[in-house]
Amino acid sequence: MASLLHSIFFLIILLHLALLTSAQSPYKNITLGSSLSNLDDNPQWTSQSGEFAFGFHPQQGKPVERGAKIQLTSNGVLLLSTQNGTEIWKPQLTDNSQVASAAILNTGNLVLTTTDSTVVWASFDNPTDTLLPTQTLEPGYKLSSRLTEKNYTLGRFGFSLQADNRNLVMYTIALPTEVRNGAYWDSNTVNTGQRLVFNQSGHIYLTLRNGSIINLSSEIPDSTRDYYQRATLDFDGVLRQYTYPRTSASNGRWPESWSSSWSLPENICAANFRGYGSGICGFNSYCRINQAQRPECECPPGYNYLDPQNTFAGCKQNFVSQSCEKNDLRITHGFEMRSVPSTDWPFGDYEGFKSVNENWCGETCLNDCFCAVAIFREGSCWLKRFPLSRGYMNYGSNVKALIKVGNFSTQQVPSVVLDGKNEKENKWFQPVITVLGGCALLTLLFLLLGFYRARPKKQNIRLQDPCTLGVNLLSFTYKELEEATNGYNEELGKGLLHSL
Repeated sequence: MASLLHSIFFLIILLHLALLTSAQSPYKNITLGSSLSNLDDNPQWTSQSGEFAFGFHPQQGKPVERGAKIQLTSNGVLLLSTQNGTEIWKPQLTDNSQVASAAILNTGNLVLTTTDSTVVWASFDNPTDTLLPTQTLEPGYKLSSRLTEKNYTLGRFGFSLQADNRNLVMYTIALPTEVRNGAYWDSNTVNTGQRLVFNQSGHIYLTLRNGSIINLSSEIPDSTRDYYQRATLDFDGVLRQYTYPRTSASNGRWPESWSSSWSLPENICAANFRGYGSGICGFNSYCRINQAQRPECECPPGYNYLDPQNTFAGCKQNFVSQSCEKNDLRITHGFEMRSVPSTDWPFGDYEGFKSVNENWCGETCLNDCFCAVAIFREGSCWLKRFPLSRGYMNYGSNVKALIKVGNFSTQQVPSVVLDGKNEKENKWFQPVITVLGGCALLTLLFLLLGFYRARPKKQNIRLQDPCTLGVNLLSFTYKELEEATNGYNEELGKGLLHSL
């Protein structure tokens, strides 16, 4: 359900700062039959304090169509639907008939309640990517990141207190499925974790079954009386605690954005991403921490982003890969090695050498058609093949990445190799072969036609059926034959005994 909420509309409770300077709205339940439309001027329901709101908010990702509606139906269903009434989303409740009203509490929790105020559904029990003070994360529940900073579709990272072993973990997701890869951070509390708490004072900690706690946030957080607070699993896989002042600064202006007071893990680029997947960044890229202490994904030399709008999606070559054909001049010609300091892809080795120098390491990769990158450190050399995964830059380290790149543009690179010569050198070859083949075929056809027309024709002799020869025979008397032959005076032939 969390992925659906990410996809369709901004369901997470919004901090409604615009109302802070106006009179607070009186507390009012959301009654059955109430509705909001994204065609309304102010499509939202607010809390009693006016600090939280629920409704439509412009976002990238997969927005609902114009005319969509949120309503608490007369039979107690909180429903998001299209303009023509097609259902998009609703909470999973076994019995909606018990719902009498809804409300947004001053904590930011949207609840559905019965006539005796019993809560039968709460948004705090169905988090997406954010926790608010007083909210907990129970075993089996999770946070899921958004795809990018401005795209609220389901992202690549998750944060969960696992139901089977009670270990608090952060992990990557094998999109487009929801299959989890190995954890890149964990609390090391197998079979001892109980629940994650974000308390009213702004502390975030994990309670254990023996009654002790493990603090995750800073020891002295900013006061919730002076600052609004939230904890969000960001699109880059980092859980951050954010603050925003409740009163304006001395110059009378509000800060432009929330500020981060704490993050987990501290350096996600160096995190140990276990199992499958590309790591924090996509394949063929590497992670580095920028001046704002946030991770960025970079392409190595000779590579471009797969999606410039999502730099965490990985990179691709901007040159044609090296050939492994023996007669191909491009085995070594047309390629060179570029170095990137303090950078490593620690997985995917297929060959390793010791007691070698950097030049030998680079030349070995250059002459190996399977090699994409060579890693050199303190006399050791590792060769790596595609795709490159879990790369990161560790400033000041003595490791160096040697990247194999094409030293020509993709427009100049031949895509076909013939007898060791490139396609440009043999561009006349294919049309000549085509013309000669066509001429040979026509010549053969003319020869066959001439042979057929010149051969002698056989006479068409029609044989009678021997069975029908006797049908038209006539009988003659001896006297008639004698008269017809003039007394048998002409000899026709002789046999052994008689003459005819």
